[in-house]
Amino acid sequence: MSDPHTIVERQLAAYNSHDLDAFAATYSSDVRINRRDGSHIIGRDALRETYADQFARRRCRAEIVGRLIEGDWVVDHEIAHGLSDAPVRVLVAYRVRDGLIDRVDFLG
Repeated sequence: MSDPHTIVERQLAAYNSHDLDAFAATYSSDVRINRRDGSHIIGRDALRETYADQFARRRCRAEIVGRLIEGDWVVDHEIAHGLSDAPVRVLVAYRVRDGLIDRVDFLG
């Protein structure tokens, strides 16, 4: 199944199990990730490079506390664990096209 909800769920499961290959496989080759600090990750290869160390340390985990779905978009209210001393609350908007995440916007 390639509906947006299913793809984002697959991405979340791979993130929480620290499976970099499965995680990267949910993204398009030209994905654009807009980070909270204003920087960007462009492309699946850059995504893999960015997340490799974090996954290797096996400390990251995301907890979904709310979700909205509209068309191609899934917006999650997440609590991210293991990225800093305290959990981080964030909104993340994922756009899914042709069965892959092609855009991510981290908000707040």
